[in-house]
Amino acid sequence: DAAAPVFTQPPAQLGSQSLSFSGLKGISVVTVPLADGSRIPVLKISADSITIDGFSLTVRKDTGPKLATTADQMALRGNVQVYVDSVTATGPDGKALTLGAATPPPADGLPPQLLRVTLGLVGVTADSIHFTNPHQHLTD
Repeated sequence: DAAAPVFTQPPAQLGSQSLSFSGLKGISVVTVPLADGSRIPVLKISADSITIDGFSLTVRKDTGPKLATTADQMALRGNVQVYVDSVTATGPDGKALTLGAATPPPADGLPPQLLRVTLGLVGVTADSIHFTNPHQHLTD
């Protein structure tokens, strides 16, 4: 993806109670650049907006503390691009879903809302990123 920013590794772990899409434009496998000069394959999700309720994000590195962020909601609006290396979720019908660069989405597409979502988050861009009731802390 020539338009992707440069990312770092390892991916952050993003969890949520639910995740909903509006204006889903596509899901594709792309290659993105890393800060060390290498490139990795990821799943790119493009949408007009994505709303994540019960948001939690853990950012880690090889050693040292982890940064944990929680919020009642994270809202991504306008030209949303989410880059992930893995997705596990449950559809509204209770059916389990697993996606990644090596496991593309089902032929019938994704439901507009996913429950109990966990993402291996490589990165995200959007015109607007808003958190409701955010909290951050370091953990060992």
